Amino acid sequence: MITSVRLGVRHWTRSAKPGPPREPPKPSPQPAPPLWRWLLPLVALIVLIVIVVRSVPSGRTPSLSYTDFVAKVGAGQVRTVDINDKGAVSGTLKNGTTFTSRIPVALDTSGLERQLRAEKVDVTASQSSGGGGGALGTLAFFLLPLVVIGGLFLWAGRRAARSMTGGVTAMGRSRAKIIEAERPTTRFADVAGYEGVKQEVSEIVDFLRNPERYALAGAKGPRGVLMVGPPGTGKTLIARAVAGEAEVPFLSVTGSAFVEMFVGVGASRVRDLFGEARKRAPSIIFVDEIDAVGGRRGSSRLGGNDEREQTLNQLLAEMDGFDQSTGIVVLAATNRPESLDSALLRPGRFDRHVTVPLPNQAERAAILAVHARGKTFADDVDWNVLARATPGFSGADLANLLNEAAINAVRAGGTVIDAKDLDDARDRVLLGRRETSNALLPEERHAVAVHESGHALVAALCEHADPVAKVTILPSGPALGATEQLPEAERHLYTESYLADLLAVRLGGRAAELVVFGEGSTGAADDLAGATSIAARMVREFGLSPALGPVGYASGSPQGLGTATTEESLQRPYGERTQRVVDEETARLVGQAEHRAVALLRAHRPALEELAGLLTARETVDGSVVLDVLHRPRDTQAPADSRAPGGPGTPGTTGGA
Repeated sequence: MITSVRLGVRHWTRSAKPGPPREPPKPSPQPAPPLWRWLLPLVALIVLIVIVVRSVPSGRTPSLSYTDFVAKVGAGQVRTVDINDKGAVSGTLKNGTTFTSRIPVALDTSGLERQLRAEKVDVTASQSSGGGGGALGTLAFFLLPLVVIGGLFLWAGRRAARSMTGGVTAMGRSRAKIIEAERPTTRFADVAGYEGVKQEVSEIVDFLRNPERYALAGAKGPRGVLMVGPPGTGKTLIARAVAGEAEVPFLSVTGSAFVEMFVGVGASRVRDLFGEARKRAPSIIFVDEIDAVGGRRGSSRLGGNDEREQTLNQLLAEMDGFDQSTGIVVLAATNRPESLDSALLRPGRFDRHVTVPLPNQAERAAILAVHARGKTFADDVDWNVLARATPGFSGADLANLLNEAAINAVRAGGTVIDAKDLDDARDRVLLGRRETSNALLPEERHAVAVHESGHALVAALCEHADPVAKVTILPSGPALGATEQLPEAERHLYTESYLADLLAVRLGGRAAELVVFGEGSTGAADDLAGATSIAARMVREFGLSPALGPVGYASGSPQGLGTATTEESLQRPYGERTQRVVDEETARLVGQAEHRAVALLRAHRPALEELAGLLTARETVDGSVVLDVLHRPRDTQAPADSRAPGGPGTPGTTGGA
């Protein structure tokens, strides 16, 4: 069963207004490059050229085989011979030409030596140089790698030095995104709903536009405005709308951008942020998720606590230090106001706290109309009906709903979105993907139909319960079936009668199983958990138990902003004896709700069996079918054997309170 009470947010659009072109900043003169930047590559190039030139032979010298060399010696044609230690021979002939040759290593050269002496050839000996470049080439061969390595180390050192000077300075600069007043993007007219919030922050716009009016009256504008609301309620876009209406620069930064691993960097960024705001005054500073840096000091946190506290101290000092006549207003947003430091919330820093609530039914209709731009809808789509069917939806949820509906329309082969596409998209958002492969056994299918019929009939029979909109036994997500109820109007207060009916509807599925099959099943697990939670709050928080009396123990979690942590939930403000009374009264309320649901279904057993049969055949019926079955005269009701051929099934429902 679905009782949708999810939280929602507003949605808005942005209209871009082009401003006058800005002159590009003049480039600053570049300093002359240092000497080593061009000298080092030049030296390396010269050394490389020398090596190449020295290694290339100066002329073409003929190479003789050893046999030809010996023959020329015997013919008396050789004038000089130079032999090195590796057997390489070079020399000149008597006609002036040069030659080279090589003596085989394993060859006996005593005969060659006698022949050279007999021909009176000038014989010299030398040692091989090991390279073709001589002494200079050898020197260059060893120096070149050293020069290259030294150049790399020098370049890395210069780069590290620049990082330690300019880099640290840049690290301490603020990471705020600056949007100049010449091109504001958002106005109050672009924000759907939020009329109360707009009226409350409009004074900031008037102060930024006409500060002299407040000065004449001796009034001071607010230093800071803290916007509190559930996640995604549009606090950032409302701050942009304030800047757009006031036509002032908007400096936006997140709270986590101040905190770094280096001590002092966050405080430096805070100083730089307020310095930029002073240069552009009047201006708006917007700090999103301020709880990341503005948490209570002295709280036990792991790592980075000193840096966070230094950043917070600098933020407090800056908010005290700037002159209000300059027209600087600090806007901040958070969904955890209970975690902020008390010094940050006092008057003189954040003077005003603006609550950004969730959208009501009329605002959801306006948000849907905004998201509908650019899409084609059929004539059967009514935004008021859809807004009524989406209580607690946020702007992002509504945008996702319309997008899912458009996807459904395209999947069906069309481009026009109709009411069925929106209904299927709503089921997808609330229940999850439709499990077409999750085939149920015949007895399970009938058990799910009985379970959901119990929810629907009890909801129709209870005076204060919300009307039934749809009943289905098609599996979606973890649920094997669902009963959807839509409230007729937006509820803000819940009476004891309404809560009692809500408990009975929750347990209607289990009661139907007890009436038809004589035993319960695991399909009522979510229903029991939801009913137990509601009953416990009735006893512990709402004072609706005569045994405990008009005493309320709040859970300690912020209203609509989040859930209590495990540590908070373990710190109960009452003892074990009170807890025992709470448990007993919770069990009593749940038991009474089950007995009431069983009695209602036994009194309308034929309607239960007929509705279960219709669900088994059709899989989905709307609320009008439930009312028709319930109000049909008894003598025309078709009796049916609703007992399944097998054992109990495993129906599943989805519920939420």
